[in-house]
Amino acid sequence: MPTQEFSLRIRGGMACFTRPEFSTERLSYELMTPSAARGVLEAVLWKPAIRWEITSIALLRPVRWIEFRRNEVNSRVSTQNALRASRGGEPLPEFFSDEDRAQRNTLALREVDYGVTACMHLTPRAGDEDSLEKFRAMFVRRMNIGQQHYQPYLGCREFPATVEFWDGTPAPLAHETRELGWMLHDIDFGPQNQARFFPARLERGVMRIPAWQISAAGAAL
Repeated sequence: MPTQEFSLRIRGGMACFTRPEFSTERLSYELMTPSAARGVLEAVLWKPAIRWEITSIALLRPVRWIEFRRNEVNSRVSTQNALRASRGGEPLPEFFSDEDRAQRNTLALREVDYGVTACMHLTPRAGDEDSLEKFRAMFVRRMNIGQQHYQPYLGCREFPATVEFWDGTPAPLAHETRELGWMLHDIDFGPQNQARFFPARLERGVMRIPAWQISAAGAAL
């Protein structure tokens, strides 16, 4: 049994929920993805004993776009080389971003405002002393005092988010109804880490999220 639903308002000056079909240029979905909403909640409370499930995302402000270019590096340091260097092996070569960068286009969102409903479930890693009521109270306490594990963000870490409880005001934009296409639901973490998608639809300003089905590996987050 999940906890009661929490209603939260998540907003920020900019956001980019990158569509995976674009490999280099960043093009955002027009609405926050469930995985991005989960990331915001995990910034407030994350424990191995619980997993967050997003049930709906409401659009509280009209979609507004902004286009700009960003400097991004073309290559990354190898994880194996970094581990080898940390253990006293061959040092990493010098890296200067000015010599290995490219300008890439970004089509992002601006002045975003969402109403998110979510609940939490216990995972197989929950102990005998763990309960949903315990974690519910912990989450409410952390929300009330503004305590976070890290700064929540809207798709990219350079786009910070604010999160607060939502009482239904402002209301979802009731005139917004349309198909949003296939949207990333979340990642099924397991041996292959598979992405899951769902046919998203905005109905009177609210996108309903299908229930997350735990895979055979039992590795839903």
